[in-house]
Amino acid sequence: MLHRLHRVHDIPGDPQKIWEFFSKPTNLNEITPPHLKFRILGEPGPMYQGQLIEYRVSPVPGVWHRWLTEIRQVQEGRYFVDEQRFGPYRFWYHEHHFEPITGGLRMTDTVTYEVGFGPLGEIAHALWIRRTLAGIFDYRTQVIAKYFPA
Repeated sequence: MLHRLHRVHDIPGDPQKIWEFFSKPTNLNEITPPHLKFRILGEPGPMYQGQLIEYRVSPVPGVWHRWLTEIRQVQEGRYFVDEQRFGPYRFWYHEHHFEPITGGLRMTDTVTYEVGFGPLGEIAHALWIRRTLAGIFDYRTQVIAKYFPA
């Protein structure tokens, strides 16, 4: 079953600097909760369409997942899309849209995902995964506010 997470962040500041921050893959380390032990493998450099980025993440202590995403689309300053190629989800498609607002940018995150594993995956989603993803994006909201204060 497909699920969707949708978040909107109004980010104050220079739109170019905001875009530069979010289009630099290594900044994912900065905006992901430390307890997930999220790490990008290698130095991916500036974002570009077709780029493959490999991560390791530990959602549960002692359990590591390899995660490979591809940057499927990029329009400088407007949006980018990453899609899982290999990882913990059966399907993961994450859209990041940026639109100018007075004094900054509005960033809209839409994640469409499928857990997999049939009914067991749906039970895990209801009991843990949905809440965990929401917590990750709540954390990002807090960190973004520190990087881009009003």
